[in-house]
Amino acid sequence: MGYIEGSNRDQLTFFPQSLDEYVSDDNPVRFIDAFVENLDLIDLDFKHSVLKETGRPPYHPSVLLKLYIYGYLNRIRSSRRLEQESHRNVEVIWLTGKLMPDHKTIANFRRDNREAFREVCRSFTRFCRELDLFGGKLVAIDGSKFKAVNNKGRNFTDRRLKRAMKDIEKKIDAYLDELDENDAMEPDEHKPSAEELKEKIQRLKERMKKYKGFKKQMQDSGESQISFTDPDSRSMPLAGGPRTQVAYNVQISVDEKHKLIIDHEVTNEVTDRNLLSQMAKRAKEALGVDEIEVLADMGYYDGQQVKDCLEEGITPYIPKADTSANKKLGLFSKSDFSYDPEQDCYWCPAGQELTFRFQTTEKDRDIKY
Repeated sequence: MGYIEGSNRDQLTFFPQSLDEYVSDDNPVRFIDAFVENLDLIDLDFKHSVLKETGRPPYHPSVLLKLYIYGYLNRIRSSRRLEQESHRNVEVIWLTGKLMPDHKTIANFRRDNREAFREVCRSFTRFCRELDLFGGKLVAIDGSKFKAVNNKGRNFTDRRLKRAMKDIEKKIDAYLDELDENDAMEPDEHKPSAEELKEKIQRLKERMKKYKGFKKQMQDSGESQISFTDPDSRSMPLAGGPRTQVAYNVQISVDEKHKLIIDHEVTNEVTDRNLLSQMAKRAKEALGVDEIEVLADMGYYDGQQVKDCLEEGITPYIPKADTSANKKLGLFSKSDFSYDPEQDCYWCPAGQELTFRFQTTEKDRDIKY
């Protein structure tokens, strides 16, 4: 018994006469080609979709769009990787018509057509709706944290700035105390000179001035954070622990029928709490229905968000988070009390009505005690 043998590299063979014979009839690249060819790229406002009379001939935007959609389906995100695929991948060679754009051209295409890409996604959603691929009854919404290029050291929150400024004040006080001690130090004892300490104090004061500038910038913009590499990124808590990461919060809506994505949005919201009604309304609009049901995890639970959904014909199903620490202390929590909408009151576990005391407003919310 021998091994499975390969073909001799010197053996002459007859290849198919056309490139089309290398791509089967049910290959997904044929769908990509047909879909893009039926898009109105001028209406979608793709750059170079209308040619100028002068200048160097550009690549047709449909070629680069097909390349990007192929990369999306095959998890190829890098423009350099897409360039490599255009040289060696038979499917890509067929899709682009043997064109081989360089990585810079591919990257610039994405950068210059950000809004047009959004419109392509909306066009695909409408296309799926026309083919009845969406059930239009039940939608699931969830979010993921995508790490930004911004390093943690280049992100500042209000709390971090206060802590950094407080540390600087302590260091300045310590250096000033050392200056006072220099007069009483023993001749053989080595300590920083007065000039060295003054130089350190000056550097700390400059850093303090920079931090104050950051704080003023945050106050003027109304933001609670500031990032310098990726200005839109924010420090966000990660699931499963107290760790944080400078990232983006990417929201996705998925239809229940064939698990197809209806809509997506990149946000810098630190949590999902304020995003339920926004994503649910967008999904309802994309599906073109009057009523839908929405599933989400407890991170989306917020009374006002639920109210906004119900007013728009959206029925949300969300597990309510129990944030009370009373149970751990052996006390009753809010879940142990039942609300009576007819009498507008709460009943305690012993069956007694809670007495109304007073009403106030906190953070634009009416609260009854």
